Amino acid sequence: MKKKSILPLVTVTMLATALLGGCANKTESTTTSEATPTEAVKEGNSYAGQTISGEVTEIDGDTISMTPEGEEDDISFAVNDDVEITREGMEQPPEMSGDDSSNTPSEMPDGEAPSDNSEQSGDGSSDNNSDSNTSPEKPDGEAPSDNGGQSGDSSSDTNTPPEKPDGEAPSGNGGPSGDSSSDNNSDGNTPPEMPDGEAPSGNAPGGDMATSTDASLTDIQVGDTIQVTFDDDGTVTAIVISNGNAGGGAPGQPGGGNSGGVESYDAVSEYTTDADVDGETFESTGTDENAIHVYGGADVTLNNITVTRSSEESSGGDNSSFYGVGAAILTTDGQATITNSTITTDADGAAGAFAYGDGTVYVSDSTIKTTGNTAGGIHAAGGGTLYAWDLDVETDGNSSAAIRSDRGGGTMVVDGGTYTSNGTGSPAVYSTADIAVSGATLTANGSEAVCIEGLNSLRLFDTDLTGNMSDDSQNDCTWNVILYQSMSGDSEVGNSTFEMNGGSLTAKNGGMFYTTNTESTFILNDVDIAYADDNDFFLRCTGNNNQRGWGTSGSNGADCEFTAIDQDMEGDVIWDSISQLDFYMTGESTLTGAITDDETYAGNGGDGYCNVYIEKGSTWTVTGDSTLTSLYCAGTITDASGKAVTIVGTDGTVYVQGTSSYTITVDSYSTSVDTSDAESTTSFSDYAVTQP
Repeated sequence: MKKKSILPLVTVTMLATALLGGCANKTESTTTSEATPTEAVKEGNSYAGQTISGEVTEIDGDTISMTPEGEEDDISFAVNDDVEITREGMEQPPEMSGDDSSNTPSEMPDGEAPSDNSEQSGDGSSDNNSDSNTSPEKPDGEAPSDNGGQSGDSSSDTNTPPEKPDGEAPSGNGGPSGDSSSDNNSDGNTPPEMPDGEAPSGNAPGGDMATSTDASLTDIQVGDTIQVTFDDDGTVTAIVISNGNAGGGAPGQPGGGNSGGVESYDAVSEYTTDADVDGETFESTGTDENAIHVYGGADVTLNNITVTRSSEESSGGDNSSFYGVGAAILTTDGQATITNSTITTDADGAAGAFAYGDGTVYVSDSTIKTTGNTAGGIHAAGGGTLYAWDLDVETDGNSSAAIRSDRGGGTMVVDGGTYTSNGTGSPAVYSTADIAVSGATLTANGSEAVCIEGLNSLRLFDTDLTGNMSDDSQNDCTWNVILYQSMSGDSEVGNSTFEMNGGSLTAKNGGMFYTTNTESTFILNDVDIAYADDNDFFLRCTGNNNQRGWGTSGSNGADCEFTAIDQDMEGDVIWDSISQLDFYMTGESTLTGAITDDETYAGNGGDGYCNVYIEKGSTWTVTGDSTLTSLYCAGTITDASGKAVTIVGTDGTVYVQGTSSYTITVDSYSTSVDTSDAESTTSFSDYAVTQP
């Protein structure tokens, strides 16, 4: 590799770090020597104002050489004695010491944060199985306008449920249809082919949220992928290690882990032919070992069994998150029906029940308890299918959603039961799949309630949902439900959908709904909502600061459609000019709050908008001066005292002269309302199957 010029001083400062649900312990930098003044340049064109990613090729004292992605030549820069460096993807619960933080996985598929010139797929067809350490390839041609690098056209019907299996639960081989056409496990112990035939590099597990911990120059090694941020003067302002090897493992993966993909699974008990098992006990203590593995098209019934899975040496990481390595019960090609059973795991990556590929899991009337990191309760990935009835699920580890999905997605349907996650970065539901839940209680005690990433969905029916996310300086805000695109490659770019019919929704901290760097759809129908004391916002639809690599700064807004049906709402609605928001109030909906344009993360701005549609029978109670684009109102608008609010155009036209002290400023106003584009609700019967 050629090395480019070394010019004036580069000072590296710390990227703001904090855990998603708590603060990591600070560590002092070990860099003490004087660094040689340097600047990285690109054939006379500096990287000013950019964030670039690349592989470290050489470390000479205080000077780092790296090859930027997509380039052949190296650049070099020095690190002085003030350096504070962060490692992305390792999570530490508040009660843990800093000594263990480097080995604690994070749930978000962190991989490498994309450089600031990386856009999402313009057609929504991005490969969701790309190497987790590589930024998604920028689409050819013009970047989509006003859409934050999002898909300009999502071909997926956001209101179409996952295909429902026909009739009775299958009795035979494979998935819901009862017929598995795949034969990728014919050798008896070979797992399904990895997506795209290539295993991910494995530097971060899939899951909920990436976090950062403090590191030092000595933690950077040749071969690591790092993200370097330059200010407008071309000075380096931050370094993030995306796959450092402290402790022998990649970030987001405990020491000794290896997530370069799996060629075979190790299991205590393997089932490749049909079997009925009743009253047996299974114990797994091996490293990254499954207690039970069903494949080869087998149809296995497991009744009244006890499964214990424990291993201090298990690594967790991508192989566990993406492919089910180390899960207590794993089905990769065939069907496992689990009833009246107890599953307990105490190992990193040890999910309770995992469906991958052509595997289908039916689990009912059972208890699942996991305590390791990246150990979800019930889990689907790679297109797997899982149906659950009346489970008692609890997870204690970090990045361990009670209902969890990951790379390659799948289908999950949950009917009844209690699902509780206690760890940091562990929402009750993490969705990179199509998930439907009815009549359940979902609680996240140390995280947001829900994360939905990319072209995936979560639909809740008569379900009680609670989240308790901690404040984090690395985040722009604190939320309870987030719809976003991380750019990690672990979910396909497209529309994220959150639907909630009936039930209750509780936030114990922060705002309620946040969407950024994605297309998104929200549907709320008569949900009983309890707000946090601070209630920062009801809905935030904006760009973000890109500290987590969520799109390109200044163009990573959201394209959101929000439909409220007979829904009471409290809090502000916040939007910006790089986002698009259509906000529908139908039936007898109410909103108490202001609607504001916040350009903090909008860069140079864009052609975004906020259109509000208020049907007859719905009411907006205004609590502050508001700004939006178009207002269509056949309903009622007053302040809290019942006074009419003045509505004025940006051109000075006074549409409504009110007596309230508040003013609504609009580009256009109409008393005629068309809500034909608003979303309608679905029914749980669209997703449910007959319990075996």
